[in-house]
Amino acid sequence: MGYREDRKRELEGYLPSLTRRQDFDLFWAQTLKESRDLPLGLRTKRLEDYPSKYVKVYEISYQGMENTRIHGWYLAPQTAARDRVPCVVQYHGFSGSRGLPSDHLCWTALGMAVLAVDCRGQGGITADHAGYREAYFDGPACRGILDPHEYYYRHVYLDSIRAIDAACAMEETDKEKIVLHGISQGGALAMAAAALDGRPAAALADVPGNSDLRTRVEGEYGSFGAVAAYLRRFPQHTDTAFETLSYFDTMNLADRIACPVLCSVSLKDETCPAKCFFAAYNRIKAEKQIEIYPFCGHENAYSIQMEKKMVFLQRRKITES
Repeated sequence: MGYREDRKRELEGYLPSLTRRQDFDLFWAQTLKESRDLPLGLRTKRLEDYPSKYVKVYEISYQGMENTRIHGWYLAPQTAARDRVPCVVQYHGFSGSRGLPSDHLCWTALGMAVLAVDCRGQGGITADHAGYREAYFDGPACRGILDPHEYYYRHVYLDSIRAIDAACAMEETDKEKIVLHGISQGGALAMAAAALDGRPAAALADVPGNSDLRTRVEGEYGSFGAVAAYLRRFPQHTDTAFETLSYFDTMNLADRIACPVLCSVSLKDETCPAKCFFAAYNRIKAEKQIEIYPFCGHENAYSIQMEKKMVFLQRRKITES
């Protein structure tokens, strides 16, 4: 066994106790029904003057939860009008945005469409119109922290699933070949959406967050350090906050994932520690593969990993040889 395999084997033994509450399945059944009952309200506008004849670019928006329109881009190869193509649903990292169309051209070069969406109330043009009874406190991860029905990531997870609805509604998309992709927070959303929706053909997640959330809060890692700051000020809410987080911890959702998954972690990542993600990865029952980068931090070995994603999709006949 080599160094990387030895470290992987160590992490494969990490199985902290699940924190699922008794009503966990009922909570998600009711939550998903709420999303299904809400009209998508998809709006599209093609950028006719986009400076490439090889790609079609649309500015899109759809109705998210709590009266919030989610904004994004949809790109497809120019040839996609003749034949439907696989589609990547792209989720961004914390404080990021849908970016610019040119950020996503790598997917169209593979003959795929891509739908890239904002995460509400972060670095893009999408607002967050949800009502939170608790006052805003130092970051989205604290919004609605005392009630899982109000919690910020409840809205975000449903927005992410509705992004799949939007991708499937585009005429260029092959609905049988939906691929979820994200890095950091985006990787967490890819994992959550894959667990809560049966349509994806594959999920690709790099240095994912939102797993083993109690450890994330205790260590003040990444965006969940804001929850620790909140609990320093309001220690009486500790148990309630951890109960809320349990509904959105991807380690509690991971055994629902049915599609093939390719993941990566970095062992020097102090934002989304590899150990925390293995709490979820070790519970995935579907086909899975993980790459470990021992000497990378949260920046990860993105170009190397992108090459592996291309092979992963090709071998599963999602993209063409």
